[in-house]
Amino acid sequence: MKIDSLFQTGRTVLSFEIFPPKRDNTRSGLFRTLELLRSLNPDFISVTFGAGGTAAENSTFEIAGIVKNQFGIEPLVHLTGINSLHRDIDEALLRLNRLELQNIMALRGDRRADGSQKDDFPHAADLISYIRSRGDYHISAACYPEGHIEAKSIAQDVSFLKQKVEAGASHLISQLFFDNGLFYAFLERAARAGIRVPIEAGIMPVVDKSRIERMVSLCGASLPEKFRRILEKYENHPEALQEAGIAYAVEQIVDLIAHDVDGIHLYTMNNPQVTSAICAGIESLFSVSRSPFPRCVQKQAVI
Repeated sequence: MKIDSLFQTGRTVLSFEIFPPKRDNTRSGLFRTLELLRSLNPDFISVTFGAGGTAAENSTFEIAGIVKNQFGIEPLVHLTGINSLHRDIDEALLRLNRLELQNIMALRGDRRADGSQKDDFPHAADLISYIRSRGDYHISAACYPEGHIEAKSIAQDVSFLKQKVEAGASHLISQLFFDNGLFYAFLERAARAGIRVPIEAGIMPVVDKSRIERMVSLCGASLPEKFRRILEKYENHPEALQEAGIAYAVEQIVDLIAHDVDGIHLYTMNNPQVTSAICAGIESLFSVSRSPFPRCVQKQAVI
């Protein structure tokens, strides 16, 4: 099943993200995580690009195969281009074909600390275009409500995003954000630019102050005053911080669904207990249809 078909149902899509464990002896923990996540009935699960190796060697594909064939959930397989050659991507696509996986999250990828990189896919749009030329895949891409940290301006970032869509991306997942107003402003900019594909809101629950500060420093997301007060008040009380973080995420999602977003994408950090708690707070919301057609389709019809 191609993921873009999920957005034709007239309801809010729910998806999760997991990452490959760093050591083989943690695979049993991954299976327990997937068992719990399956009970929450996600529409799909994205599997991030694991540490180490080229695209052709990465454990992401094996785990995505497990998600689909052993747990019956459609996976979205992350694939990065900045450290890959054309032959690496060709081999990766062959592996995906053997596993009967057809949904790909095409990303530029993080630059290496030493500054080295390969030149075949300097941008995500280059990778998207290449994958599109190699077969009938569903391709997702990333978007940044506050602009990519390397972009010179918001306008430039939206221009790059449109290039991804024109290259073949038919679904977008946003980077984490903590201010819904910034996400709604981003949706308006995307619509004005002529971007007409489903856009999921990426939500990361705050359960660890140092982790969230590290993530924010990497992606450039801003922290609203309300959010900062939560971190400061509960940073030395892990259980309280987790409870407050879950409540904040639920509040965000309730508002997002009320605004008819196309989907909610939860960054689970492989923590099914936190994900379960959030889903318990929003479960009934997903039984209410947004409208007869998804937001992106309505806009296309008007045009």
